[in-house]
Amino acid sequence: MSFISRREAGKLLIAGCAGAMASAGDLLSVTRINSVVRGVQIGAQAYSFRDLSMDAMIAAYRETGIGECELTEVHFAKPNTHGSDVNEWRLGTPLSFFTETRRKFDAAGVSLSAYGYIFRPELTDAMIEQGFKQARALGLDCITTSTKIHMVPRIDKYAQQYKIKVGFHNHDVTSDPEEFATAESFERALKGASSYAQINLDIGHFTAANQDPVAFLRKHHERIVTLHIKDRKRDHGKDYPFGQGDTPITEVLHLVRDNQWKIPANIEYEYNKYYQGLDTIAEVKKCYAYCRKALES
Repeated sequence: MSFISRREAGKLLIAGCAGAMASAGDLLSVTRINSVVRGVQIGAQAYSFRDLSMDAMIAAYRETGIGECELTEVHFAKPNTHGSDVNEWRLGTPLSFFTETRRKFDAAGVSLSAYGYIFRPELTDAMIEQGFKQARALGLDCITTSTKIHMVPRIDKYAQQYKIKVGFHNHDVTSDPEEFATAESFERALKGASSYAQINLDIGHFTAANQDPVAFLRKHHERIVTLHIKDRKRDHGKDYPFGQGDTPITEVLHLVRDNQWKIPANIEYEYNKYYQGLDTIAEVKKCYAYCRKALES
């Protein structure tokens, strides 16, 4: 795939958005970005571009050649803060905002696969339900979330009502029994839940928690809605550029490829926390190139 410059990406985005506003028919002429490699959809978690504005982030997908986005609230105006401001924004923002956001992605030729909405334990039922309303306004049937295990029944109730899958995301906090962190914690959390309660497996965090993402993927692939691809060291080690940590990225991608499992593999660029002066788009391109090489090998 040939890449375009940031300036060209911005022009395409502006032109595309204008076309989307003009008529739905214009969207049919948009060239959608194809980042499927050997049958595996390579995408990126929007958090990877957290230092960019919404429009710049969408343009970055075109520049990197990545055609699938797992959107998060981090690029929206209010949720850059925490607590009551976030909750006020969630309940007060019209659903038309999310419909227009979807149009921006469509106009740029970028597919949306899921919506990242954090179901914190203190949320009211109305705020839990609002996440499902927003996902539906985005035209999505999947939410990914970081939350606590005891929240699963509350969330699952709305997942069944709205017929939207929820992929529960893991971290490496093995000391807290309420965290999604290990194979046992996932199995315990989802026991008795509906089929809408699923898994967003972060293979980097899973490795850092001294778990085996390859074995877990083999056993639970039917319940995994998306993968987060990052490279971390075991024993709660830090994030590294792809190929320098302990995470079996290549083995995981080969497993998805060889079994033709329709599980998006979404790059989550986080290692900049430990390295100064890195360019986000350049680094995401490197991550994408690593995944392409792995799948083509």
